[in-house]
Amino acid sequence: MGQRFARNGLTLAAVGAAAMIAAGCTSSPAGTGTTSTVAGAARPTGSWPDPNGNLANTRDAAGATISSSNVSQLREAWDYRLPAAAAKNLSDTGSLAAAPVVVDGLVYLQDLYANVYAISLATGKLKWEYPVNIPMKTGPGPDGVAVAGGVVYGATPTAVFALNAATGAVIWDDTSLLGSGDGTFEIQPAVAGGRVYLASAYGPNGGELLALDASNGKKLWSFGTVKGAEPGVAALPLGSGGAWETPLVGADGSVTFGTGNPYQSIGEAVTHPARDLYTDSEVSLSAATGALRWYYQAVPNDFKDWDMQLSPVAATVNGVPAVIGGGKMGDVYAFNAATGALLWRTPVGVHDGTGNDSLLLLEHKLTIKLPYTYEPGPLGGVLTDMASADGSVYVATVDLPFTFTSLNSVNGSASPSAKPSGEIEALNLNTGKVEWDTKVASLPLGAVTVSDDLIFTTLVSGELVALNRSTGAIVREQRLPAATNSPIAVTSNAVLVPAGGPGTAADDNAQLVAYSVP
Repeated sequence: MGQRFARNGLTLAAVGAAAMIAAGCTSSPAGTGTTSTVAGAARPTGSWPDPNGNLANTRDAAGATISSSNVSQLREAWDYRLPAAAAKNLSDTGSLAAAPVVVDGLVYLQDLYANVYAISLATGKLKWEYPVNIPMKTGPGPDGVAVAGGVVYGATPTAVFALNAATGAVIWDDTSLLGSGDGTFEIQPAVAGGRVYLASAYGPNGGELLALDASNGKKLWSFGTVKGAEPGVAALPLGSGGAWETPLVGADGSVTFGTGNPYQSIGEAVTHPARDLYTDSEVSLSAATGALRWYYQAVPNDFKDWDMQLSPVAATVNGVPAVIGGGKMGDVYAFNAATGALLWRTPVGVHDGTGNDSLLLLEHKLTIKLPYTYEPGPLGGVLTDMASADGSVYVATVDLPFTFTSLNSVNGSASPSAKPSGEIEALNLNTGKVEWDTKVASLPLGAVTVSDDLIFTTLVSGELVALNRSTGAIVREQRLPAATNSPIAVTSNAVLVPAGGPGTAADDNAQLVAYSVP
């Protein structure tokens, strides 16, 4: 199991910052950080109430007024700069990796030291801060919070907490959930029906998918992504799996997670091949009990760090309730929401023909020869969450090959001559067929987001990009004040961009920027 934009030691620095850019805890009152406003800009309004906009994870900004008719008028309204101590570039991947959440006029944001900020959507002024100042134990998050019923829910690496949304006062803070294991919380949770759904990363017995009582933090159930393997099916002896993107809370009483990889070397996959359930899987559980409903494992015996980590998306495929999933193997999948039956599967981005090699090793049908190059690599294909609207699924891919030169290596390394790039694609929801494919010159890491007839994302090189949903044509590019490594949020008339990603030169350059239209 790895992190959102890094994998237990593999960070975006692995491809070179120059290449990427060229291509204890008590609440405190307002006062830390700085806000700058732009005279004459429209005040941002609206909401983005869940990490992916809604519990269905569609990333479709309901009621957004930013469209092709006014996107040319998009301009900065304000920026909030994090306190200098929290604005350092952690592990060369930046200071922010979580999606903002906007409820009742406040923007809630968590940085990679687990600090939480409540910021006025209209003005960018800080209302309160919950200081934690603990860096992630295993890498950059993404971290992030959820808000429901006037309460903010989030996690530090070792604890889960609930805060009063208006004041930041602590309601509960539970440090006992991980027990004696060395796992860590890195996920942005989902909250619904009085439960908080989240996951730990990895530990001696694997990652844990969890449900907590939202009123007091008590654990209601847990599901082990490795120790929960079916009888008779080999699982890793050490920890792996877990989840690090927000799960899907279904209207049918389910909760569905996309899980991470077993994080094994290529040599381990050769000498001790195993299916490693439930890594690299879509796992659907009873929301009430945690009982397994169905699972689909995309990559058995994975040695390429090919998480199936994306937030699952609720959809309808040919009239049937469905779940759309995918991840770093560079495939998008549609499943029957009730049974998990595969409805379609579509490769996106660049594939070099090595996609079945993990399974071939499991079946003793392949001999690995070094050097071994594979694409998608561990920083792609689909690294950030998808969006869905009006019969289409929108996907951002990372195109970057990696090469193994040793059987003891995990991930290998990017070729110095490889130029990181990406693509934005639209797929037909009923068939999975590619409708359009637009190339971009840098890594698209903003999580695609729908606003009226546009989709937005960001490039790690520091650009906000808007594309026409029908054609894929780029209709607006907005230069950002810093590199960015975070999902964006779209309210009714504004785009919120957490900036301060890899390659940012100044330690104090991490900031949340609001761009608005009149």
